[in-house]
Amino acid sequence: VQLQASGGGLVQAGGSLRLSCAASGRTFSSYHVGWFRQAPGKEREFVVCFKWNSGNTYYGNSVKDRFSISRDYAKNTVYLQMNSLKPEDTAVYYCAAKRGALGSRFSTAPAEYDNWGQGTLVTVSS
Repeated sequence: VQLQASGGGLVQAGGSLRLSCAASGRTFSSYHVGWFRQAPGKEREFVVCFKWNSGNTYYGNSVKDRFSISRDYAKNTVYLQMNSLKPEDTAVYYCAAKRGALGSRFSTAPAEYDNWGQGTLVTVSS
């Protein structure tokens, strides 16, 4: 599956952005879709894992209660809604996908994913 991430930009603290991760080549059916972010000089950080078939979602502690996932079946796209943005949310955001077996646990490590989008930059000004 090929992934295309988009939607990044510059926003003031407290604002919102919505990122998109569109799949091509096949559908997201049976996949886990993950979002990660990487700030300059820091390791890639887990943001959220979304199980396409079940709709179950697991959020990283730093974004819980502020970020949310939604999907569009027709567009084969996953959206990451980011609210109450903080300067520390500034990073390049990547979407990723991996096949997820039925009942498997959430995938939270970058190494677990074998399909990656190109990244989209989110900058939150104070």
